[in-house]
This record gives sequence, structure tokens and C-alpha cells, in this order.
Amino acid sequence: MKLVLVVVALYALVVTCLALFQTAMIFPRALTGPAPPLPDGTARLTLDTADGNTLHGVVIPGLRDDAALLLGFGGNAWNAESMALFLHQHAPDHPVAAFHFRGYAPSTGTPSARALRDDALLIHDHLAPDAAGVIPVGFSIGGGAASYLAARRDVQGLVLVTPFDSLRNVARDSLPWAPVSWLLRHNMDPLSDLRDTRLRIATIAASNDEVIGPARADALVSGLQSSGRAIVQTARIAAGHNDIYSHPDFPPALRAAIAHISQ
Repeated sequence: MKLVLVVVALYALVVTCLALFQTAMIFPRALTGPAPPLPDGTARLTLDTADGNTLHGVVIPGLRDDAALLLGFGGNAWNAESMALFLHQHAPDHPVAAFHFRGYAPSTGTPSARALRDDALLIHDHLAPDAAGVIPVGFSIGGGAASYLAARRDVQGLVLVTPFDSLRNVARDSLPWAPVSWLLRHNMDPLSDLRDTRLRIATIAASNDEVIGPARADALVSGLQSSGRAIVQTARIAAGHNDIYSHPDFPPALRAAIAHISQ
């Protein structure tokens, strides 16, 4: 009986820690790297949110004035400026914009799934009037914000890298022993967001993804296809969640995805 009580107490302690520290676990701001040097002509922007916070971002010009703006949303430990430079290097014809998530310096505030979604709309609405079309590009958790935006604004299409159907399902796969439905306060649900749209969507998944299991990307693609959504490209690369970006198959897959959406 004592052993059972100890196990129950330890389980309760772990669950309590997950509940208390989930924001820091999902949004590990301290792990983001430094910003790299950016190309000449890069513009720095600030946007004020309705609740008094300030978002900081960059716009890197492209080589073609008629190319759609790539609006990037990075992973939860990826410096937004590094992600913008990465997109620029792989798709130099397109202008690229990216903003630091709320709470990720120098942006102010506290990160949350709701904040990322709301800020995605704010950023789009500020940039879209001066753009020759917008293509949201979401990487990992940034795919949740990109999908939310794409379902609610007039965009050319959507590119998702290491995508997922819902953050709740990702958490269930990672923590099958935890009461995820009760604990999770930061859900994002790309499948529900995109199911009723007519968007052109391209996905790039990692077949050895140890963070977002391949089953989550498969569930997103199959769920969208069963609803009649236009999946214009589905690429799978033999890599993990983080080393997919250095895999030789990734650059051509990303360029192809952007090209398909741009047509």
C-alpha cells in the first residue's frame, strides 16, 4: 500500500509540474540562438498588439517585385531572423518576412498558442497591402500559427514543414501516460483550421521525426485529402525533426513547395 501511495504521489507531482511549466516547455525562449547578420536592404519593423505588447520583425527584399511574400513562422526555439534568412537563401526571388514570437526577445509579452494565432493575423494584415500575394510558411509549431492565418485570410496557399494535425495529439503521443486533454492550455489544430478551406497546401515531413511523430503529419495530410483539400505536394525526407534542414533533399523540396503554391 505504501508503494502504491508513493507511486501515486510521484505521478501527481509530475503531472503538477507539467501543468505549471508547460508554457516554458512548449515555448523554450532561452534556447533561441542569436540573430545572424542580415542582407543589405533588410527592413526592421515593429507592431503593437491590442493588449499593449510590441512585436519585432524583419522584411528581407526579394529579387522579383511580382513574387509573393513568404511570411515565415518558425519553430519554438528558432530565432525569427535566422529563419527569415534561411527562407531568403532558399527562395531569393521572394521577399521574406518574419516576426519574433510574443515573449521572444526583442518582442515583449508572454508566448501562448492564442497569442501566436492572434499575432499571425495582425502581422498579415499589416504586410499584405504592400505584397504581391502572401504565402505563409510554417515550421514545426509555427505551422499552427500559419494554418490559423491561412484559414482566415486571403493567401495564395500554405507551406508546412514538419507539420502536425493538432498539438494535443502531438502531446498525447509524447506523453501517453499523462491526462493531456486536461493539462494542455496551448493547443493548435491545423487540421480543423484547414479542413473547410480551398487552399493549395504543400507539406514536407521528416520520416524519422522524434519530436512530431510521422503519424501526426500523415494524419494531417490524410485528413485534408479526405475532405477534398488540394494537397499539391507531399514530400517526406529521411531525417529527424532538426536535421531535416541540413539534408540535401530539403532545399529542392522547399523550393518545389513554394513553386507549386506560387503557380
